[in-house]
Amino acid sequence: MRTLVLSTLGCAALTLAACATAEQRDDRRARAAQAAELAADGRSFADGARLAGAAKTCVPITQLRRSIVRSDRVIDWESNGRQMYRTVLPQPCPQLGFEQRFTYATSLSQLCAQDIITVLQGPNVQRGASCGLAPFQPIDRPPRRAR
Repeated sequence: MRTLVLSTLGCAALTLAACATAEQRDDRRARAAQAAELAADGRSFADGARLAGAAKTCVPITQLRRSIVRSDRVIDWESNGRQMYRTVLPQPCPQLGFEQRFTYATSLSQLCAQDIITVLQGPNVQRGASCGLAPFQPIDRPPRRAR
């Protein structure tokens, strides 16, 4: 949580901070859109992540360590062996990119392309939109941005 201290220059500083925040937000949106699009070479995504093998229909749940929601359409998955997978959903899943959290239920020991995720919304953790997954594409991590 940030504390704001206003002085005679405080309003100007606050205005500059708001501009930086808007620029950062726009940059995140642009990178999220790039994560869903294959580059012209067909071997990488526009955000720099490179394809690292054939897509998998299912991945064992025990091998998935964490998920990184990139946007309403893109989820990156990190496995225990440090392998990364990217799932590009067929359609945007409303509020997924904003909330950056979801749940799933499966009767198998695997998470598969035909499974459904449900966005978790708000501080009371209400169920939001439900959306179908897509194949798990192995990727090499996108390069880190300079800060």
